[in-house]
Amino acid sequence: MKFEITTLDGAEAGSLELDEAIFGLEPRADLLQRCVRWQLAKRQAGTHQTKQRGEIARTTKKLYKQKGTGNARHGAASAPQFRGGARAHGPVTRSHAHDLPKKVRALALRHALSAKVKSAELIVMDDARLDEGKTKALKERFGKLSLSNALIIGGAELDQNFARAARNLPQIDVLPVQGINVYDILRREKLVLTRAAVDALEARFK
Repeated sequence: MKFEITTLDGAEAGSLELDEAIFGLEPRADLLQRCVRWQLAKRQAGTHQTKQRGEIARTTKKLYKQKGTGNARHGAASAPQFRGGARAHGPVTRSHAHDLPKKVRALALRHALSAKVKSAELIVMDDARLDEGKTKALKERFGKLSLSNALIIGGAELDQNFARAARNLPQIDVLPVQGINVYDILRREKLVLTRAAVDALEARFK
């Protein structure tokens, strides 16, 4: 698949061949959903917890005698129905993570890349470098490319001036190619790959 390359200033910079096995698939929503759900579940803290009956600091003395009072029988003030008692079936500290096969995760990433190509939301840039880390200068260049909501994937090493200038822009994310993931691709309107990122992705999936 032939794809045009642009510069940071919006000028043409030739073209390159994109691998059909990575960028030319028919996107499957079920794979994308499974991978996004796996990512979001994995990053949940799971630290929510309420006190169980064994953790409540209340007396365990029987409140009143078993029979003859006309009241319901009770054994301890830590029961959930009493004020200051425990929480019945409350949340406990746990991990929300679940397993997703490595091959499914890799396939979902390829389908996410293909989805951006199919919807004409992929831009391939020759390089992502700036002479100085000024947000104003980068914002002007993004205006030429109509980039206001985008994920930018650089090579293995990010240009520090570019990363510094971009981090003050809302709805603009910059990641090295090692950090590319399905959730971040789908949550932004545009996906911008540098030539180095494309080469690294094709080498990764071969």
